[in-house]
Amino acid sequence: MPARRHRAQEVIQGSRFITTVDRASDEEQARAFIDEVSREFADATHNCWAWVAGPPGSTARIGMSDAGEPHGTAGRPMLDTLLHSSVGEIAAVVTRYYGGTKLGRGGLGRAYAGGVKLALESLPTERMVSRRRVRIQVAYPAVDHLFRYLDEAEAIREEEAYGARVEIVAGVPEARLAGLERLVAELTSGAGSVTLLD
Repeated sequence: MPARRHRAQEVIQGSRFITTVDRASDEEQARAFIDEVSREFADATHNCWAWVAGPPGSTARIGMSDAGEPHGTAGRPMLDTLLHSSVGEIAAVVTRYYGGTKLGRGGLGRAYAGGVKLALESLPTERMVSRRRVRIQVAYPAVDHLFRYLDEAEAIREEEAYGARVEIVAGVPEARLAGLERLVAELTSGAGSVTLLD
């Protein structure tokens, strides 16, 4: 997924194409981003868009618009480019300032798809980690070892409670859950627990 908002631009036969991409984990976030970019470039000839609010290549939650360009010349080529990239949870707006030369249907499709491709080539991304929320209960002597493991696993500690035992709620990467369960069992001689919350 995109690490942050990113922009690329090029000029094709006098028309300026500005491609802006950002993260979109759902339709609401995608539409808010599209509206914001469209307001920023309100004087543009067109603000065409496409989004994929899911894993790379997933067509479960998608959207697109030619925004006044001939049908099928902007939104579909942009969406196809996003779907065939290795990036998920992404929205793109290609802003066009008309330069006086008509590009034709094929030229428009290539320009809009090319704008998205250009932005993707330099897009800073981050790996999406699937985490599960867990409640961990251990005795005090196990806490230091447990915290080291959670830090190494890139878990996100959400809550800590200190009573007769230490109770921690954390988001743990799915790939590290089995290791966490083994560690807690070893550190506490089976007296500790790891409980899934979601």
